[in-house]
Amino acid sequence: MTCGNSSYFPMNYSPSFYSDPMMPSGVPQQPMTFPTDMPSGPTYSMPVMPIGTGQQLPMGRVEESFIENILRFNKGKVGTFYFTYQGNTEWNARVYRGRVETAGRDHIIISDPASGKRYLLMMANLDWVEFDDRINYPHTEISPAVQASLDTTM
Repeated sequence: MTCGNSSYFPMNYSPSFYSDPMMPSGVPQQPMTFPTDMPSGPTYSMPVMPIGTGQQLPMGRVEESFIENILRFNKGKVGTFYFTYQGNTEWNARVYRGRVETAGRDHIIISDPASGKRYLLMMANLDWVEFDDRINYPHTEISPAVQASLDTTM
């Protein structure tokens, strides 16, 4: 599978190509240098979890319903994966059909059962997934009191 026109991504990364519009022309620009002894990002004394990414459960467990976790629970299943690629005029939407091999925070690997071809796809472009059979979902343990409140009939 080809991705179309390879000139879609600019290949000219020289500093003169991306000039600063606030600098008057003809003023020499100093090269950017970064201190090597500074950390590259924030440091934390304990692990940080983004707000809203998990649900606190009894006995200190945290349930995380991320897409990659749900896809991992469905490893081996064949599904239809819908992707959108913004900014591309040649093919801005793709549909893949394949077996879930594995999934990570930012990617999924599927294989085409007919050809055996494997695809490494970015989660950022994933719109939705359809499976022909029941979707496996990470179930959590619910206390009997909470379960009783959920089992009310109308």
